[in-house]
Amino acid sequence: MVTNSLWTRYLILGCILVSPLSAACPAADSRPNVVLMMVDDFGYECVGANGGESYPTPNLDRLASTGMRFEHCHVQPLCTPTRVQLMTGKYNLRNYLWFGILDREAKTFGHLFQDAGYATGICGKWQLGHEIDAPQHFGFQEAYLWQHTRRPPRYINPGLEHNGKEQDFDHGEYGPTLVNQFAKDFISKHRDQEFFLYYPMILTHDPFQPTPDSEDWDPSIKTEREARDVKHFGEMTTYMDKMVGEIDDHLRQLGIRDNTLLIIIGDNGTHPTVTSRFQGKEYQGGKGKTTNNGTHVPMIVSWPKLITAPRVSDALISSTDFLPTICEAAGIEVPQGIDGFSFYNHMLGNPTGPRKWLYTWYSRRQQLDLEVFEYVFDRQYKLYRNGDFFDLKDDFEQRNPLQLDALSESAKQAYAELLAALATFDGARDTSLDRRFIESRANSGSTSRE
Repeated sequence: MVTNSLWTRYLILGCILVSPLSAACPAADSRPNVVLMMVDDFGYECVGANGGESYPTPNLDRLASTGMRFEHCHVQPLCTPTRVQLMTGKYNLRNYLWFGILDREAKTFGHLFQDAGYATGICGKWQLGHEIDAPQHFGFQEAYLWQHTRRPPRYINPGLEHNGKEQDFDHGEYGPTLVNQFAKDFISKHRDQEFFLYYPMILTHDPFQPTPDSEDWDPSIKTEREARDVKHFGEMTTYMDKMVGEIDDHLRQLGIRDNTLLIIIGDNGTHPTVTSRFQGKEYQGGKGKTTNNGTHVPMIVSWPKLITAPRVSDALISSTDFLPTICEAAGIEVPQGIDGFSFYNHMLGNPTGPRKWLYTWYSRRQQLDLEVFEYVFDRQYKLYRNGDFFDLKDDFEQRNPLQLDALSESAKQAYAELLAALATFDGARDTSLDRRFIESRANSGSTSRE
């Protein structure tokens, strides 16, 4: 842990070492607040700033136009696998057990920020274990969550849990609004100290139901089976964008926006029933698939104190990279064994991102099924463990593997580099993780739903 007393020394040393760009290093007595927001089932194509044409996202677009927009952020194809990587900074190869679970032995960014003296909070969707103490166990002092110890409705007349205490609503309340209010209250409460708020949003996951701003809003709805229609996805997207704007505005009203690092990403691709207009074409959501429409998500970073001019980044970013990045921004020492790479210096202006390729080990583990998809990829090529090699620019849907004996020179070079990268993970999976999964499924049947 980097204690407050060590903070000045770390900053001075860092500002000496990281190049002239480090002139933008934060003051030694002013560690940033961090707000990390993750939208549920929300692909890259849904944001106007990225070229999306179907949904108004004025607040996301504004943050992108004044901050930093990333064009190549990739996560896991499904909810829990992404959450585990994001919170631990490790590939699922290292510590993923099964769907809906985070290993109780895992060390998260909640622990790291709490140990460094930050106030820590989490709100939104949990889906990482049913133990009442789970959020606090993983480093979050305050929690306001859906899908913690139970699974009631999440949207209209929801059931939520505040620090493990159940709260049920039946007077037309809307779950995302309640959660957003908690987020604002948490920020207000800790306005005079450093805080870390992890906000995995409930929106825009199905069921696609009306929001309070929809023409057909019905406050009497009691279940998630009513008023479902994919047409509501756009309304849910607009409502989510409004809530992002409320958080941004609240930080400004409190006078703490400049030194708050605000990051917004998606947790996986959009639901397959959603087809959007993207850069002049129809674009189907790919949640659950290892194609780009299943893993490519929006990523926007806003930190007015240090990101003073708008930028667009083509750096390759993995969901494992956020833990080391926010830790470096806060002067917190990153534990050994982390797979992620910090893009902190890239945010400060270094033109080069930290990666040449991205690695994925993905297994749903929702039923007693050990199927694994393992691959490495860059901006153009993707190589799977089974030998399938794709040109992503010419074959977006990955229908036609390239013939290895007929590769162009550039494809040959890419193949060799990706093959060498994949080889670094040979035999790296701890077999005890799979044994634990098999034993658990044999005893309890299927895992949590998405």
